[in-house]
Amino acid sequence: MIRFTAEQEEFRRSVARFVDAEVVPQAQAIDERAEFPRELFKRVGELGYLGLRYPEAYGGSGADMVTYCLFAEELARGSLSLAAAAAMQSLMGTYFIYTHGSEVLRQRYLVPALRGDLVATFALTEPNAGSDLAGLTTRAERHGDRWVLRGAKTWVTNAPVADVLTVAAKTSAERGMKSIALFLLDRATMRGITLGKKIDKMSVRASETGEILLDGVEVPADHLLGGETGGVETIGGILSEIRVMTAALSVGLARAAYGAALAYARERHAFGKAIVEHQAIGFKLADMLTALHAATLMTYQAAGAIDAGRPITREAAMTKLFASETAVRVTDEAARIFASYGLASEFPVQRYFRDARFLLPGGGTSEILRLVIGRDLAWDRGEAFA
Repeated sequence: MIRFTAEQEEFRRSVARFVDAEVVPQAQAIDERAEFPRELFKRVGELGYLGLRYPEAYGGSGADMVTYCLFAEELARGSLSLAAAAAMQSLMGTYFIYTHGSEVLRQRYLVPALRGDLVATFALTEPNAGSDLAGLTTRAERHGDRWVLRGAKTWVTNAPVADVLTVAAKTSAERGMKSIALFLLDRATMRGITLGKKIDKMSVRASETGEILLDGVEVPADHLLGGETGGVETIGGILSEIRVMTAALSVGLARAAYGAALAYARERHAFGKAIVEHQAIGFKLADMLTALHAATLMTYQAAGAIDAGRPITREAAMTKLFASETAVRVTDEAARIFASYGLASEFPVQRYFRDARFLLPGGGTSEILRLVIGRDLAWDRGEAFA
């Protein structure tokens, strides 16, 4: 059973009011423009939502993971494009600056990023290296008091508008994951950072995505976030949070789709009664609600486990797997309930249907997550539900 505190319940209501008043009315328009929603993004920062997971000393509020997931869920209910951009900013794009950056770097980059004044991102994926981190080819070579980076990154959220980038690069030519390190790059002051192809996507269209090309970028030594090795472990330290956060985004999108389908089924009449009263539609809605309920329970149980300090590698993988696949199924069924109108741009269900696909690769594809779960089971000693 999920029990939220009174403060968490009030926080959810405050985010929901913002989403209903300012995000929902603009969601369709920003999707059609396929442009980064800078004003809304800045508004999210002004309200303090980008700093939820960080200490008050840097403009944050020191919130727990459950509270952060409530924010992610509600924002995704309004616009997954905006939620995707905010999630990158409030977690992956700023996390490594906080955990491994100097106080100077925190003040220069973290503080303005949490206000929404700077856009941050995390660049890991390469054209030939997605889940296979051992295949990274971006190189970082030490030259005196600087590192020089060369390589290319793709599928970088916020890339076309990012001011600062945390980039994963190899400090050795040897294949493997031992020599991966993280570097903080500043597009305004460092030469050799160029924007490659902007990726035109069918989903989360207002969350701009693209390639980043690095051609001899000189990076000061103090912009190395952590050691010259150990980047994989550093990334792994936040992976469970990324997966649970993605589950919360999935729940939010699925809620929006279910709510739209239910409302339409109550209003649309066929054969003398509302289509919700026809068993074929009623069964669909029942299955959608059941799956959504299960995904919600899994998400907040996992978030609570993170807050309790429990290691949840397997639980986070299962949660993200189930929640993202649920979002895909629920949005598909919602579009089916709308029938031909599910294809019409005037109804948001077509956007929900498209946006759900975005949730599948983030934090690990469903296939990779099944590998993670399966490998963990090989070491299980009868505690599969622990």
